[in-house]
Amino acid sequence: MHLGLVLPRTASHDPTDLAVDAEAQGYDSVWMGELWGTSSVIKLSEIAARTNGVEIGTAIVNVFSRTPAVLAMTAATLDQVADGRTSFGVGTSTPTAVENVHGMPFERPVRRSHETIEVMQEILGGNEPIDYDGELIAVNGVPPIDRDVPIYHAALGPANRRVVGRLCDGWMPHNIPFSGLEDAFETIEETARKAERDPDEITIAPYVPAAVSNDGTEAYDAVRGHVAYYAGSADGYRNAISTAFPDRAERVADAWRNGDRDAAADLVTDEMVHELGVAGTPEDARQRLRDLVAETPVDRPLLTIPEQAADDLAEGTMQALAPVANE
Repeated sequence: MHLGLVLPRTASHDPTDLAVDAEAQGYDSVWMGELWGTSSVIKLSEIAARTNGVEIGTAIVNVFSRTPAVLAMTAATLDQVADGRTSFGVGTSTPTAVENVHGMPFERPVRRSHETIEVMQEILGGNEPIDYDGELIAVNGVPPIDRDVPIYHAALGPANRRVVGRLCDGWMPHNIPFSGLEDAFETIEETARKAERDPDEITIAPYVPAAVSNDGTEAYDAVRGHVAYYAGSADGYRNAISTAFPDRAERVADAWRNGDRDAAADLVTDEMVHELGVAGTPEDARQRLRDLVAETPVDRPLLTIPEQAADDLAEGTMQALAPVANE
């Protein structure tokens, strides 16, 4: 099993130390998100210097706060530091993050994704200076870098999934129910074929919220809190959850937005936890992870430990689900 880990943000664990541990435990890749507080790229550079073979990746950096040229230079430089071990995950993020944190309008996110990724790829893989005149982005005479860095996209809706099909090496969905991944990928597959690309070469690498505890209820509650947060934080995540749980997703989101976060988490059912994450005792969670890979088109699950419980459950979850524990 190709198994990645999105390094959790905790008060008690340094991400670099967790990455070193993850490599020793057999994870094939470690990834870092970036919202505020820490630059994922700088931290991943440190991780690259302290690890040997584990792949490193961004999961994700947004397509608004850095220009395509900066993103391409960043991806290439990180890949150089990591001796070719980098994958670069991008996404639109959310209106709250883009507007409140970065002070930028969250406008035409799908088009922004398409043009950003297209320019990045031309800069990374081109042979001649790049001229590009898009609807949102225009560059002129940008020198190419000549660096092969896979680009993943955290697309949710069908329009953004078409961007994956046209351009990307990997797809990183979050909160699309696992049983719906195959249907959701059909949009990517059809678009890829129209673009004369082989959809089998697009890696499906969903975020998999994961929590393991000897107290199965504690583990399930951790994932409930994670699902409630995302359902209430942005329409894109709520819409993804709604593909399988329309009424329940609305109720969870309403409770979260009204400030009753405990009630929001309580509204997340066991079925929702099962469809959106991996949780339970070590034995149960390991079996659920194996079933997920066997029964869905997932190529590379990216375990993400719910931030609300990461301080208590991070190390135990990493160890219980690590490839060396599943041999």
